[in-house]
Amino acid sequence: MAEACARPDCDGEIDGDGYCTECGLAPTAAVTPAAPSPAAVPCGRQDCDGEIDADGFCTECGLAPTAAVTPAAVPAPRSAPGDPCGRPDCDGEIDTDGYCDDCGLAGSVSVPLAPAGSGRSTSGSSTSGRFTSGRSASGRSVSVRSSVRGSTGSTGTGGRRGNLGAGLVTVPPVPAADPSKAVLANPQVPEGRRFCSRCDQPVGRGKNGVPGRPEGFCTKCGTPYSFTPKLVRGDLVGGQYEVMGCLAHGGLGWIYLAVDRRVNDRWVVLKGLLDTGDEDALAVAIAERRFLAEVDHPNIVRIINFVEHPDARTGAADGYIVMEYVGGKSLKDIAGERRTPDGRREPMPVEQAAAYALEALPALGHLHARGLVYCDFKPDNVIQSDDTLKLIDLGAVRRHDDDGPIYGTVGYQAPEIAADGPSPASDLYTVGRTLAVLTVELPGWTGPRQHELPGPDEAEAFARYESFHRLLLRATDPDPARRFASAEEMAGQLTGVLREVLGLQDGRPRPAVSTLFGPELRVVDPEFGEQPPDARATALALPAPLVDPADPNAGFLSALPAADPAEALTALRAAGADSPELRLRTVRAHLELADDEAAAQELAALEDEHAGDWRVVWYRGLAALAAGRTEDAAEAFDAVYDAFPGEAAPKLALAVCAELLGDTAAAAARYALVGGTDRSFVGAAFGLARVRLRDGDRPGAVAALEAVPESSTHHTAARIGAVRARLRGRAATEALAPELADSSAQLTVLELDARRRAELAAEVLETALDWVLAGAAGRPATLTLLGHPAEERELRLALEHSYRVLARLTDRAEKRIEWVERANRARPRTWV
Repeated sequence: MAEACARPDCDGEIDGDGYCTECGLAPTAAVTPAAPSPAAVPCGRQDCDGEIDADGFCTECGLAPTAAVTPAAVPAPRSAPGDPCGRPDCDGEIDTDGYCDDCGLAGSVSVPLAPAGSGRSTSGSSTSGRFTSGRSASGRSVSVRSSVRGSTGSTGTGGRRGNLGAGLVTVPPVPAADPSKAVLANPQVPEGRRFCSRCDQPVGRGKNGVPGRPEGFCTKCGTPYSFTPKLVRGDLVGGQYEVMGCLAHGGLGWIYLAVDRRVNDRWVVLKGLLDTGDEDALAVAIAERRFLAEVDHPNIVRIINFVEHPDARTGAADGYIVMEYVGGKSLKDIAGERRTPDGRREPMPVEQAAAYALEALPALGHLHARGLVYCDFKPDNVIQSDDTLKLIDLGAVRRHDDDGPIYGTVGYQAPEIAADGPSPASDLYTVGRTLAVLTVELPGWTGPRQHELPGPDEAEAFARYESFHRLLLRATDPDPARRFASAEEMAGQLTGVLREVLGLQDGRPRPAVSTLFGPELRVVDPEFGEQPPDARATALALPAPLVDPADPNAGFLSALPAADPAEALTALRAAGADSPELRLRTVRAHLELADDEAAAQELAALEDEHAGDWRVVWYRGLAALAAGRTEDAAEAFDAVYDAFPGEAAPKLALAVCAELLGDTAAAAARYALVGGTDRSFVGAAFGLARVRLRDGDRPGAVAALEAVPESSTHHTAARIGAVRARLRGRAATEALAPELADSSAQLTVLELDARRRAELAAEVLETALDWVLAGAAGRPATLTLLGHPAEERELRLALEHSYRVLARLTDRAEKRIEWVERANRARPRTWV
């Protein structure tokens, strides 16, 4: 049975490695599994009763020995040179000095990594500050929230190295530079960034031309401050890490570059405290140690060690977290290098910014799955090195239910932080703000607009990419419950938006399978009729939400017959068990049977119990569309589009609504958007052709239909539609030779049954004959149509043949007579 930690305010247990599962520290004397070694050496620190273990660290506070405790007094490592390290996730071996050549810790097969810690390694600066609050200007008329399926959970523990942009975008790599060149020649904190760590009052400011002091006391609360580096070049920290200089000053302290003299002279980063007298900063440092031991993700900086070094001026021991060195550039630096010829900042391309976010979101999901929140995501804290990305600053990481100070950055932090504290939703807010900062010009960082996004009329990227704008609006919604439900969900929608953005840029579709919607159930008007499609048929042809596999009736619904709605409704009523999915399927059956009143009643009951569920809102839109209330349908579909901007289904539904409302421009734009991203949505091609033809854009209508891929079951119908789009409604006096020639060539290669071929041939030949009789404007010297010269007699004979074929193939006597009469009228006059 596991033993309790026995420390105050700790509910953890001692694991097999002898450390607490909660606080990460060694057991107290009351619960130590084994008796202390006779050679144990006391820690020697004030208020610490711990002892130095075999790794050279205190069993109580987890720090390296003070100067009074020499390394010789620490028991020798138990592992021999060449032995494996034996620690989790470490493949290193023990070197001749008794330390692992990978993680740098002393060899001991029974002792885990150093107690949990955290910190921030960076090659850029930080502008962190205390939390702020405010409100966003966004708002929606219909509330939509994510369902459990496909929206909660995390992105898992894994991650990709490289491959920025999910294989969709090529992001220019950032070559690794010489780390020593990143060292600051004159490390100083600008006076404008000097604030008291306790009350945020400006400190260290100059007056009357006299520079401010980098060290002193806050004139408001009396708290001491120091912005002077405590380590200088040549200092050997922890007997292992030789300081090369300062890299940057962050919100919690100076960041140093060092060389690990015990492990192959590798580059590492040391992060110290802003002010060792600051209790809040000290608490954050302790939290870093605890949390970072739990974090292992390729897109998050790795902690290596935790050491102490005496302050040369005060003699007090300062703690430092040792992390891997991440070369490259921060996103802040990458964005800052983009300049117009006149020197103004040039926004980053949306696809590049999205590629960065898609790499960072799994790392945040990894933290969220462990009950941690990052708190301070921003361009400064993300580094690109070659083609990889890393979060480099874990100084503000905390458990989402912890009390205590919250660190973040004005302009990025969610407005509810002050009242409710951080959460996964507030982390996603910071990702949305970061995407906005990289791609558009934002309002002021402080004041009433600090949580607002500009509108499409203010930001070119938002005007061009509506789905991207909607994604940011949801990510930064002032209501945390209306943001994305998880990092995984946001990444999924951002991937869909990225596919759409790229399709708009180069016209090349990038299809992907949706996790929320199925494919189109059917294509309305595959024969490409002249009238707008029927509203009910169009509604029922739209993609249906996928059944939640967690629903108790999921198995039953998968086996439900789909052909006969009456049979389906009978089976649904006999099922007995009730669930949201079963009731949604009942709504659909009522719509298929045109029983709008029964569908409305079922929907009203669902809305009372599952208000805001996106599937209920979707079916509300279907019911309104089927009943002819197109504007109400558009409102519901628009809310689903707000919630899932990376999905094609709501855009297709909005295109249908716009077409039925007569707004051909909006319909064409949405149909083109869907078809340009994924051509498997054939309904978008037919819809685009209809509205373009209605607007007089005949070539555009033909191009839309000819874009339907050969793999589609509607490929032939689309080609037939293209033939009809070329010729229907044309005046016989127009120059129709090119259209007639194209239609003839298209019909020749189509694989059609005899009746369909004869019907289409008759349409082409009728148009050709009228054109010839009207003078054949623009006719070339030679023109052959369906194997016949474009002459009156030849066309009449061909048309007569087509009519008689249709007469033989029809099974209705009256229709047969009609075809024979038309054949007789088309036949050229003869003397016999």
